[in-house]
Amino acid sequence: MSADVYVIEGKRTPFGSFGGSLSDVSSTELGTTAIKGLLASAAVEPAAVDEVIIGQVLSGGVGQAPARQAMRGAGIPDSTPAMTINKVCGSGLKAVMLAANSIRLGESEIVVAGGMESMSQAPYFLKKARNGFRMGNGEIFDMMIHDGLRDPDTGRHMGEIGNDSAARNSLSREEQDQFALRSYTLAQSAVKEGVFRDEIVPVVKNVRGKETIVSDDEEPFKVDFERVTKLKPAFG
Repeated sequence: MSADVYVIEGKRTPFGSFGGSLSDVSSTELGTTAIKGLLASAAVEPAAVDEVIIGQVLSGGVGQAPARQAMRGAGIPDSTPAMTINKVCGSGLKAVMLAANSIRLGESEIVVAGGMESMSQAPYFLKKARNGFRMGNGEIFDMMIHDGLRDPDTGRHMGEIGNDSAARNSLSREEQDQFALRSYTLAQSAVKEGVFRDEIVPVVKNVRGKETIVSDDEEPFKVDFERVTKLKPAFG
């Protein structure tokens, strides 16, 4: 069976920064906020959603069935199927592809699809803790790197592999620095000009009884332009 598939609305929360203003908000809470804003903007009742598909890489410590947690918070009933998909960096896009397939096959008419993540809340873990440590020191693993940034076949960090790619394509440090500086400059300009305003759902936090609203992307303004070209390479 074939059917036309349309993206009728797209919403997101602001991009935070590592350890920044959204670091105390879980990925599922961010997902809930985005889904709520999406349904409100598209004028779709939660009960009208046939399926929810959410991509997530760093699900360790988040709790069981992250996609279902996010949809429940947005008022979508438990009778609606929910699936969490992990395809590393392509997780959110794969969720949209699966949603399109579901509609084409006639299994669904309305699907909420996207991605959610919080690198700031990725935990550390002890591989041997369950069965006990023996003599000597034990290793603590960073789940953000272990599950999200390290190649399981070679053990290499994606930053190292990025260096290999730059070398193969003859991209100099200076060219990469200029690309980064241009990216941050354009991102800052876009935020200031309100380019993203219509797609962002503000995150409302309660800190010690005081309501705080995060409505703009944070990371683009964390850069120190003067230091970029002087930073020591992290991966070589």
